[in-house]
Amino acid sequence: MKFLLAFLIAIFSSTAFAQTESASHFLPLTADVLLSEGMSEERLLRIDNMLDNAVNEYQIPGAVALVARNGKIVYHKAFGMADNQAGRELQKDDIFRIASQTKAITSTAVMMLWEEGKFRLDDPVSKYIPEFADAQVLDTFNADDTTYTTIPANNPITIRQLLTHTSGIGYGIIDGDDRFRKIYQKAGIVDLFTAENVTLEENIRKLAGLPLHHHPGERYTYSEGIDVLGYFIEVMSGMPLDEFFHTRIFEPLGMNDTWFYLPETEQDRLVAIQQKENGEWIYYTSEYYDPDYPVAGAQRYFSGGAGLSSTAADYATFLQMYLNMGELNGVRLLSRTTVNFMMKNQVGDLFSDSERGHGLAFGLINKKGETAGGRGSAGTFDWGGYFNTQYFADPQEQVIGVLMKQTRGDTGDETSWKFRQLVFQAIDD
Repeated sequence: MKFLLAFLIAIFSSTAFAQTESASHFLPLTADVLLSEGMSEERLLRIDNMLDNAVNEYQIPGAVALVARNGKIVYHKAFGMADNQAGRELQKDDIFRIASQTKAITSTAVMMLWEEGKFRLDDPVSKYIPEFADAQVLDTFNADDTTYTTIPANNPITIRQLLTHTSGIGYGIIDGDDRFRKIYQKAGIVDLFTAENVTLEENIRKLAGLPLHHHPGERYTYSEGIDVLGYFIEVMSGMPLDEFFHTRIFEPLGMNDTWFYLPETEQDRLVAIQQKENGEWIYYTSEYYDPDYPVAGAQRYFSGGAGLSSTAADYATFLQMYLNMGELNGVRLLSRTTVNFMMKNQVGDLFSDSERGHGLAFGLINKKGETAGGRGSAGTFDWGGYFNTQYFADPQEQVIGVLMKQTRGDTGDETSWKFRQLVFQAIDD
């Protein structure tokens, strides 16, 4: 009897906080072959012309563009090449390294655990990852030998500050402050992704001992804080980050093409990262990052800030869940009330002179940004990735835009702002 009771408790514990069925039932994102959903077909063709021209003018080697409205895909096309040197044309279902678009998925996982009552947003992260206790702020730095001094932080780093890039944590090689690039590099910090034999836990525990840019909450500094939250998810859920993502988010939403590391059967769908040299597209190389990380190396590091690869359709599915206020296909990942406050500006007046704010997972367009034009209604949420991917979703217009490319370096690419502007001018209802 005791064994049976223990077994039932174990079963309950493993399923009590799994995805829940919903009274709402938004269907999966599907192609709209019969209705326009209030989008002009003629005006959407302007996207074709723009992307064709961008490929022909060598601004980009190729792109996949997707537009959805009211839960229906109204535009989904591929242009140009996936790999110029191999002569492979780009396909609509090809897989792209989405880099910082991973952040919204990690933030979603954090909020799913928050809904389970596991923590409060203004809890110090040191309550769950003790190495972050006694945080220090950089005071002086010696460029000759990279030694430095610190002063104690005036308050602890909170979960909310990690979500909003106000913790003071830096971002290594892509940091805007050369002092932190040198400090992180000397300490061997992984700041985006790696093919090396490193775990998330090892990296974040090491990161916790390094100085902050500023006192927590004082300023906005784009940071590796979302990677810290990736490890936080592992601590709070008791499972590796990739397993949490697949069992709690990807499988319920039907995001079957989203991975940290691609299975061998899917690797030929990975788009090459390319850079322009002497007017030709060549493979991108870096002394800091192995661009083949999704298919090569140890495959042990799960970067919550930048590690995922996905397709345009998969990521649009994720965004549609948010436009549906946390639900898709009868499965609710987040409450409507949770989605509502995640989409509120969470950084106070730190962006008071900007056209943007920042919620708990995304950048946000404010009234000033709406007035600027071509970016969506106030409340539109968006972000992009290191290898030139982008997304936006407008809750008021129920519009999603996803543009996937894989480039680095200055190529004269203007497709990002043009795509967004052309999506919104195509609304015709």
